[in-house]
Amino acid sequence: MANDLQKLTLYYDGTCPLCQAEILFLSGRNQDGLLDFIDINSDRYDPIVVGVSCEEALASMYGQYADGGLINGAKVFPEAYRRAHLPFLAWLFSRPYLETSCNVAYRFFARYRHQISRIFGPSVLFLVKKISKVR
Repeated sequence: MANDLQKLTLYYDGTCPLCQAEILFLSGRNQDGLLDFIDINSDRYDPIVVGVSCEEALASMYGQYADGGLINGAKVFPEAYRRAHLPFLAWLFSRPYLETSCNVAYRFFARYRHQISRIFGPSVLFLVKKISKVR
């Protein structure tokens, strides 16, 4: 399965503990090296090269295939989960009837991620770090 997948770069907000937790979780499952992660707040992120402003990247999840193709919104998650060997999550998040709900939920999360992360982020990040060390 991994041989027919292009590498996918995920652009994330490194100042968000929940975002950090998701990236750490996916990093631990990136055995095939098909995922790359770029914090949009870092020097590695170039909005001109990517074609997505920092504001746009903060408002919606973006991913970019090795061939330069961009995806955003709910479509990013099944692609990331497929590359992280999480077939059930890839299947679940790829259901067309969930796409609209996922996009609405993610836009809400993106808008309030720092408030939500203040509540849940430290605990989730702690658990992911703990689980990652166990592997």
